[in-house]
Amino acid sequence: AVPPRHMDSVLDILDALESPARGGSPGTAAALGRGLGVCSRPGCRAVLGEPPGTPERPPALTEGQWQLLTELLRHDPATPELGAVLAPDGSTVALGPLLAGIEAGLRSGGFGRPLPTLDPPADHLLAVTIAEALGTSFLLAQGGDNNATALGPGGCWDDVQNPQNYILRGPPSPVPDPVAIGAMDGVVLGAQLARGPLPVAELLRSYYGTGNGSEAGRPPSSYRRRDFGALAGQGRLEKEVAAVLGVLRTLSPSSELLRDVGTQEVAAVAHRAAREFSERYVECPAIVPRCLWGARPYRGTPAPLQPPLGSVFLHHTLQPAQPCRTFGACAHAMRDMQRFHQDTRGWDDIGYSFVVGSDGYLYEGRGWHWVGAHTKGYNTQGFGVGIIGDFTATLPDPDTLALVRDELLPCAVRSGHVQPDFILRGHRQLGHTDCPGNALFQEIQSWPGFQ
Repeated sequence: AVPPRHMDSVLDILDALESPARGGSPGTAAALGRGLGVCSRPGCRAVLGEPPGTPERPPALTEGQWQLLTELLRHDPATPELGAVLAPDGSTVALGPLLAGIEAGLRSGGFGRPLPTLDPPADHLLAVTIAEALGTSFLLAQGGDNNATALGPGGCWDDVQNPQNYILRGPPSPVPDPVAIGAMDGVVLGAQLARGPLPVAELLRSYYGTGNGSEAGRPPSSYRRRDFGALAGQGRLEKEVAAVLGVLRTLSPSSELLRDVGTQEVAAVAHRAAREFSERYVECPAIVPRCLWGARPYRGTPAPLQPPLGSVFLHHTLQPAQPCRTFGACAHAMRDMQRFHQDTRGWDDIGYSFVVGSDGYLYEGRGWHWVGAHTKGYNTQGFGVGIIGDFTATLPDPDTLALVRDELLPCAVRSGHVQPDFILRGHRQLGHTDCPGNALFQEIQSWPGFQ
């Protein structure tokens, strides 16, 4: 049997490959990954070298494990989503850029062959994870039809308990969400390995956690946007995309793509790529789509909103009273709330536009496009954002407050969903209720937009 496409299955494979008792070492998985096609782009090959010959199944792996690994790492640019697995934090991670970053990190930390000097000079770790993919994606989108996109889309798994198939929710770009997430993780973990090698399975287990996100606290992977931003802010990313495009001019077949592209155009592509990537994947919070938390269908026909809206209404959910800190717990809370809103309240769907977990993620309720049922009399005028927990006497943790105040609200304005001069209100200002709780209501009075 082929194991499910979950990070846990990958960890089991890495454990087997790296076991010294079975002749393994920290570099085994990375070398195997390259043999299977992780590093298929010309820039990545210039950094990590040409792939070794097609590998045989190592005796440490079962037939099913080998089949899974081969399917995940045989790189076909037309179907990047096939190389992805579901991580315990609920994110979907492409293994190609993750393993390329891990190999670059190990080698720059002195484990294995030294990395070559690039001309023009470029950062090896950023080149193999994100810079080459971003630069070529934006060049292709620029040369393609008007609808060509360079980033996204996201997608959905058929079953989060036993993930087998991941389907993108739109036409793929060379950098769909799983590739962006795998690249950010490759940068964060590669930078860690550059300071000293670790067994890769141990590194990944401590980063992602295990299981479907059921253990106690937030895994470090849920901080990937912040940690990647600290290592590769927009200015650094722009510089590295431009440098990699310079390297690609001398390599085939990418030299063909750059043949009529001048220096100023390269600079413009790098600027746009870094800005759009940073806005989408670093400055804006990740939103868990309905399909991933297990939403039932909307009942009836949703009414469309007319953005940009002028208001945001803040709520606490009251039930569950305890904040959720893992994907498993937050997804469970979302299903319970939707059931209560549909079956007990008789609403068409969960009432909130978005719900905020204490696991570092927003959960899509009615989303940006449909009228909610969160603030009676005002549902067409604003978005309703509920934070999971009872905040009568205590506040959400600082990370969760910052997620709403510093990421969601500015991102909603920048993306055109909310007016720049929006008004923020607590639910109690517009109805007979204690929501969003005394402690939280006190807190939001110092936030931008509060009236």
